[in-house]
Amino acid sequence: MRAPNNLSREEIQQSLDELDNKIKTLKGRVNATAADSNHTYHEHIAGLEKKRELIASKLADTENTQTKWQHLREGIDGLKKDLDNLFS
Repeated sequence: MRAPNNLSREEIQQSLDELDNKIKTLKGRVNATAADSNHTYHEHIAGLEKKRELIASKLADTENTQTKWQHLREGIDGLKKDLDNLFS
C-alpha cells in the first residue's frame, strides 16, 4: 500500500475518515463471520491500517511544513522589525 502524494490537508483528513469507516466495516464483518471461514478480512484490515498510517504521516508532515513556514515567517518579521528599529 502507498499513500497518495500532493493531497491538501482536507483531502488527507477525508481519506483518513474514509479508511476509518472501511476498517470499522471490515472489523464488523470479521465478528459476524464464522471462526473457520476462509475470508481474508484480517489481511484486508491490516493493509488498510497500514495505508491509514502512511496517510496520517502525510498529515503530520503537512503540519510540520506549515509550522516550519510559520517559524520562518516569524523570523523574517523579527528581522524586519529589528532593521526598522535600527534605522529609525
